[in-house]
Parts: sequence; structure tokens; C-alpha cells
Amino acid sequence: MRLSVIGCGYLGAVHAAAMASIGHDVVGIDVDERKIASLSKGEAPFFEPGLPEILSEGISSGRLRFTTDMSEAKGAKVHFVGVGTPQVKDGYAADLTYVNAAVDGLLPYLSDGDIVAGKSTVPVGTAATLAERVTPTGATLVWNPEFLREGFAVKDTIDPDRLVAGIPAGEAGDAATSILREVYHPAIDKGTPFLVTDYATAELVKVAANAFLATKISFINAMAEIAEVTGADVTQLADAIGHDARIGRRFLGAGIGFGGGCLPKDIRAFSARAEELGRSESVSFLREVDAINLRRRDRAVQLVVEGLGGSVFKKNVTVLGAAFKPHSDDIRDSPALDVAVQLHGLGAWVTVTDPEALANAERIHPQLNYVADRDEALRGADAVIVVTEWDEYRRELDPGHAASLTNGHVVIDGRNCLDAAAWRGAGWTYYGMGRP
Repeated sequence: MRLSVIGCGYLGAVHAAAMASIGHDVVGIDVDERKIASLSKGEAPFFEPGLPEILSEGISSGRLRFTTDMSEAKGAKVHFVGVGTPQVKDGYAADLTYVNAAVDGLLPYLSDGDIVAGKSTVPVGTAATLAERVTPTGATLVWNPEFLREGFAVKDTIDPDRLVAGIPAGEAGDAATSILREVYHPAIDKGTPFLVTDYATAELVKVAANAFLATKISFINAMAEIAEVTGADVTQLADAIGHDARIGRRFLGAGIGFGGGCLPKDIRAFSARAEELGRSESVSFLREVDAINLRRRDRAVQLVVEGLGGSVFKKNVTVLGAAFKPHSDDIRDSPALDVAVQLHGLGAWVTVTDPEALANAERIHPQLNYVADRDEALRGADAVIVVTEWDEYRRELDPGHAASLTNGHVVIDGRNCLDAAAWRGAGWTYYGMGRP
């Protein structure tokens, strides 16, 4: 089937390449000429494991191409809209400027029976409004949210754990359902659930999932705050409650909290939309979820200060990590960089290292010192803080070797990912998050 993908950022580029990899003929469209030039050469403009391979394969096969010309969408049967919905500058709500522009730009090139499939994360009610503009063209709007995990986005697109489609009732909706089943037939044939809902439910599925995940993470971080004043160990607490099948151990890792381009902005936009709907009390807890998350960053900074005797002024602090999570170069709302910038503001000489995110970090925060080599970054440090749990830090860094490089032996485990006994045994003063 011929498909178009409008928006070739993180979501769109992965979706376009993945659809080509399962046999579709795909054109990716974006207004950013540099991004399109990079993608057209098979070069991913961001780090995502597995993406360069399927990009190159798709382009060499002729099934995948990229352009800035929206008219190239004409003739495609399904048009996926995957542009960004950032937080507005003066509030919590989602900015729909790019979604509206993408749909309006696509309208002249739609034909009877076409499908416009929204994938962007939008406030509930957006699809119904967009459908009023799409339906007169003879096309059908559906809402098909994405559930990608950065670092695993290729797998999550080709082999998702579920597919959700908000589809209107009637003959046009029935036809759209059949077409989407054909688009995703490799996954459906393997047993992936394909859930057909109305527009509002499909829109809520994504934000509800992110809100639940954010709440689970902030819950264990709230328990870490209690553990810190009682002497309890939050990691043992998480293990104990995680054995309850109703709760589960995944995402009960206390630390400096979540970041990235999705969870923080999505829970804020959800709160803003609930307020517009007159139901702000229904998700008022999300404000506290957000507040807990931000407090843990401050707590990590506080531990560095405590570890260095009450002041970091003119002290050398090495920050291990810049990306908001491992297997990514994404620094959007990165807790790691937030911690680094706060330490710099307190007068520390901050050296940041990361396997993938240094170029992005330096572009946004040039005031910090960036060193690509991990060992070189550790050399001469008075304190070390782990803020992104890359394997290079949590598994491959020997505490004895690290001790031979640094001036001081203070380590703050911002992700509770290190072996505390091993680091203490190597002579380090170890500080965890919610740990004695």
C-alpha cells in the first residue's frame, strides 16, 4: 500500500522507515530541509537503535523516500500525521499549531476513500474538530496513537504490544478499519490486539497510559522521600511491593525521576485539558506527580552538596549522563541536564559525559564542560553523580578503576543503579536516592 507520513521528527521518521520495512511504499514529508536531506541519505537525524539500518534498506529498495513537497502525498491511501505537540510557552496546554498546519496542508491532496490517521498526542476532542475539515474531502479521519519507547521505537512500531484506532461509525469507518488492518497486517497476523474505539477514547488511551506511568514513577519517588527521613531502603520496599501481581516491579525504580519529550508535557497538557472540560479535580493528582518528579532532581543536587561538605563552590563534579534516558540522545526536559545546570549555578565546575547526547546538550547548555571519554571525564573529580543509567556507568564502570581517576571518592547514585556494597568496598562514600 502507498502511505504518506507527515512530519519526520522522532515519531514520523521511525514510522515511515518501519512501514517501508514491512513492505509498504512510503513517502515522508517535512518542512525541515536539513532533516529531509539527512533522511534521504539514509542518515538518522537522532540516535535510535535499529533506525539507520531500516532507513538505508528502505531507501535502497525504493520503498522509502523523503521530500518537503506536500503534493507528493497525493495518491497515498493512508496519510499518517505525526507532528509534534509541544507545551505552549505560557501555560500547560498542548500547542496544536503543527497538527493544524499539517492537516490543512494535506487537505488539497486528499481523495475519496483516503484515510488520514492522526498519530500525534493531542488533547481529547481534537480529532472530532479535525474531522470536520477532513470529511468534506471524501477522506476519513481516524486516530491511531503511538506507544513508542525511545530506544525501542523500531521494535515498538513493527511489533507493537497493541494497536488502537479511533474510527467513526458507519460505512466510511468500516472501510477505514479494513484498510488499517491491511496496513498493520504483519503485527495483527502475529496476534497483536487491534482495538477499535471512538475518537475520544483513542485520544485518551495515550495520555492515560502516560499519566499512569508517571504516577507509578512518582509514587515510588514519594516513598523515597519518606525513606530518607525514616532510614528505610526504598529499593527493598520496591522489591517487596513489586511481588504483588497487582502492582508489579517495573517502573518502581526510585531516582531523579522522568523527563523527555512526552511524559512531562503530556501530563501537563492532560491537566490543562481537564480544566477546560470542567473536570480539573479528576486529574488534580497529576500536579503533585509533576511536583514530586521535579523535587527529586533538587534532592540529587542536595546530595552532591552534602557529600562535598556543604558546598560545591569551585569543586569538580562529574555528571555521568546527559540524555533523559539510556539508548537515546534526547535531552528534552532531561533530569540529568537539569541536575548539571543546577550544580553549575551553585559554582561547581561541572563536566558532563554521555555516549550519545553531548552534541545536543552542548547546543542548549554551552556553559557546561563536555567530555566524550568517560574515564577522561572522571579524571580529577571531587564527586561523581550518575544521572542516566547507561550500561557504561551502571555495569561496566569498575568502582576501583573509577577511584584511581578521581580526587575525591564521593558518588551519588541518582538512578539507584549501582552496586552500593561494591562502591563502598572500593572506598567510596555512596549516596543513593531513598537509601540509607
